[in-house]
Amino acid sequence: MEYLHWKEETITDFSSEAISKKYADGFVFTRIGKGVMHQTRSVRIDLKKFELSSENRRILRKGEEITLEKNPIPFAGYSWEIGKLAKDFYDTKAGGAFSANKIKELIETGENFNMLYLYPEIGYAICYRNENMIHYSYPFYDLEKSPKDMGLIMMTKAIADAQTAGLEYVYLGSLQRTNDTYKLQFSGIEWFDGKKWSTDLEEVKKVLKN
Repeated sequence: MEYLHWKEETITDFSSEAISKKYADGFVFTRIGKGVMHQTRSVRIDLKKFELSSENRRILRKGEEITLEKNPIPFAGYSWEIGKLAKDFYDTKAGGAFSANKIKELIETGENFNMLYLYPEIGYAICYRNENMIHYSYPFYDLEKSPKDMGLIMMTKAIADAQTAGLEYVYLGSLQRTNDTYKLQFSGIEWFDGKKWSTDLEEVKKVLKN
């Protein structure tokens, strides 16, 4: 699958300040290789403007028994079952976008992503996090055991946790397909149009529709 991007850069400065600046310029980490970042139609939540909506609260109530644990990457608890879970998920949801070996590499090497969000016995998300922001990326979960809306449950819990921790932004990847509009349901949403951050959600919906 070809992912939308306008520029590609490989960074060598992995300080939190430098990485936060690249994200502010519309870049996100990729799984291509160490330091490789793409400038894309990035979407983020300004947590100073974020408030849980009634729908967000409904989703959290639906997953109230699901907990969130944060583990540093490299993650010592990797097992083949995690890789299989991810492969099965992405085979179903994204036409085989991930191999089990790539998931193993991301979780065990800490090449670009440094935090594994664990929803015990049911789901995971591979993330980058520093004291300013989190890039919530590459979620996967057990499609048979998970409740409906599991993806939103995981994402909403991560957003609420980031706000509680005092972070400034949550980055949710890019907007490139029509079904990516689910990312727009949170308050405080901004999207990168190639030059600047915009809050015009109707405009980006038109872009995605076309």
